[in-house]
Amino acid sequence: MKGIIFNVKAYERFLNYIKINTSSDDTSGTHPSTETQFTLANILKDELLVLGASDVKLDEKCYLYARIPASAGFESAKKIAFIAHMDTAPDFSGEGVNPQIFKNYNGGAVRLGNSGRTLDPKQFPSLLNLVGKTLITTDGATLLGADDKAGVAEIMTLAEELLSGNISHGEVLIAFTPDEEIGEGADHFDVETLGADFAYTVDGGCEGSLEYENFNACSASFKINGVNVHPGSAKDTMVNASLVAMEINAALPSYEIPAMTAGYEGFYHLTSMEGSVESASLSYIVRDHSKEIFEARKQTLIHIEKHINEKYGNGTVTLTLNDSYSNMREMILPHMHLVDNAILAAKMAGVTPSVEPIRGGTDGARLSFMGLPCPNLGTGGYAFHGPYEHITVEGMDTVVEILKNIVGIYSKS
Repeated sequence: MKGIIFNVKAYERFLNYIKINTSSDDTSGTHPSTETQFTLANILKDELLVLGASDVKLDEKCYLYARIPASAGFESAKKIAFIAHMDTAPDFSGEGVNPQIFKNYNGGAVRLGNSGRTLDPKQFPSLLNLVGKTLITTDGATLLGADDKAGVAEIMTLAEELLSGNISHGEVLIAFTPDEEIGEGADHFDVETLGADFAYTVDGGCEGSLEYENFNACSASFKINGVNVHPGSAKDTMVNASLVAMEINAALPSYEIPAMTAGYEGFYHLTSMEGSVESASLSYIVRDHSKEIFEARKQTLIHIEKHINEKYGNGTVTLTLNDSYSNMREMILPHMHLVDNAILAAKMAGVTPSVEPIRGGTDGARLSFMGLPCPNLGTGGYAFHGPYEHITVEGMDTVVEILKNIVGIYSKS
């Protein structure tokens, strides 16, 4: 079948998949948000069918599900699923991806095609950990697509190995989703159709990384109504909506922004602003790992709204808060074997595990609250969502090995 390749390494699949522009679009209002995601989904569907997967289903919302039956004698093992998303971020172009491959990377700066951009260890120190490996980069004109076509390719490589019949294993489930990059990846996910006991998203950073804590998240928007009169007679009458907007932002802690926080530190992030004397608006995303501090952040915003309306008159400011997702930690804690076994699987693959909180969200967070406990595993990729995105052949091979080890651990248990 056209577009299908077999008996290859994960990176070769990856190079095939990134030819397809699957950027999602948060303005389309459709599900999936872009039709091109179906192009990749249909290729994956055909590959799974040819490989011999069971119950392969691509639904009308572009969610692809498949089952790899248990080997004889392993039917009672826990059913583990692996999930990745097919879309790439709309932040940067995914059209016409032209990867560069550097064998035996020497640790120096890499010129990204003719773009004028350079992938430099001074800016990306993790490059020094990739010396001697086969490095895959962009040409500087597009993103690469490792987030998350690397995860897709690694899961497909695992599927081919399991379906070859050479490895004994319990039942393994697979799902590929659309629109994760615009926060809609779990919107139409059918946990019952998947049929897994537990799952892992394969959508993180370096090989061996594991995440089971993420931000609590919401959006916040202020709409400001001003009073616009002639500036010559404005005293005690004019309310300049743009200046009120500046006052609102100045009321927030100036150091609690993304550029000045790390680890478990939360933030208020001003994503857009516009205004005139007559009207203005501010849009924020609010994040914190602690549920208690997260709620306190929202109360701070509510207090600002109250104060501004008391100062300038009721109706001057309207605050709208919308929760986005919650920290999956509370849903994973009762199932810490998922974390422990992933750590063991990484060590078995010769990798030092790295367990860190996600400074963002993941489909796994929402799926965990939908009844499918789902930590996040690394893909081997770096610098996602832009022209500096890169990954290594060896890192992808290691991730496949980690996935196989997880399957083996749960098959034995």
